[in-house]
Amino acid sequence: MAGEASEGRTNNDKKKRKPQYLSSNRPSKKSYCGVRPGVQGFFLTCDGGREFQARNEALGLLDKFYEELSQEKGSQKDFVSSDGVSSIKPKSTKKVFKYSDDESSSSGNESDQNSENENSHGGKREGECDGEEEVEGKKEGEGEIPLKKRRVENDQDNADKAEKISQARCTTIDKIIEAEIEELGDKEKVKFAGLDSGCNGVVFIRMRKETGTPSPTELVEYIMNKAAATRKHMSRFILRLLPVELTCYASTEEIATAAKPLVEQHFPTGEDQSPIKFAVLYEARANSGIDRSKIIDTVAKLVPHPHKVDLSNPDKTIIVQIVKTNCMVGIVHNFKQLSKFNLRQLTGFKPY
Repeated sequence: MAGEASEGRTNNDKKKRKPQYLSSNRPSKKSYCGVRPGVQGFFLTCDGGREFQARNEALGLLDKFYEELSQEKGSQKDFVSSDGVSSIKPKSTKKVFKYSDDESSSSGNESDQNSENENSHGGKREGECDGEEEVEGKKEGEGEIPLKKRRVENDQDNADKAEKISQARCTTIDKIIEAEIEELGDKEKVKFAGLDSGCNGVVFIRMRKETGTPSPTELVEYIMNKAAATRKHMSRFILRLLPVELTCYASTEEIATAAKPLVEQHFPTGEDQSPIKFAVLYEARANSGIDRSKIIDTVAKLVPHPHKVDLSNPDKTIIVQIVKTNCMVGIVHNFKQLSKFNLRQLTGFKPY
């Protein structure tokens, strides 16, 4: 009896375990870090477990302020040229002509003479007009299309033309909408897209590179200055919003070669150039194999000689963020004055 009971239990256990093992036939999802070298965008920090909400909130925030900034830059380009000369056209002035009494009397005499000449030759002109009317009447009587039919045909032609124009407009609008839908479907053509950072509490938003558009640094500084001026609540889940102007592999050699042109762009040299105070901010996540002091020294040595290090009150801050095997670099103004680009602290928002 005991043997039969044990065999029954083992059979029942096997039957229960079979569905569990069948579900493992599906391929397991491997964690993939969407951030790759060569992209630019924004580095966001948030509370753990709120990455999805922070990403959606950041996409809406960036779209809104990107349109505002692009409109402001476009209006400045329209009114001010590259030489600094205003291109506003002067308003058209209305010219008022004044006539004297002599001119009015002479014009009156000329009008009287013209009226007399018309009266003198009135018989001939009236005769000519009567002749033309008679010819038209004869033509209509001979079987030509009457005026009413001509009007109806013209109205029909106009209606057909209007229908063709409306159809052409509809087709063009449909094509524009289809093109926009295709762009939204293609992640490479979208202006802002969220990428998997592979780290808890970190979100990366990729920004598509375009010439003549605001850079990530300009957009982030615009948002922070707006938040500091208005003190208006902008986000619930985003903590810090930092620009990423370049992304490379996390090694001293790669960082030095990739960051050199960016540093030269933000720290120009020349005889008339005043020294700029700068500092280097280094943060690493999920990577303990890189020496912190070595990275800071390599980045600081890229800045040319007239500019000086000032950790207490820097004018520009070079931000170096390392997440796993990727290094993200950005350069911003007034980092400490704007609460280290923390939207919660800058706007005074308390979520709890």
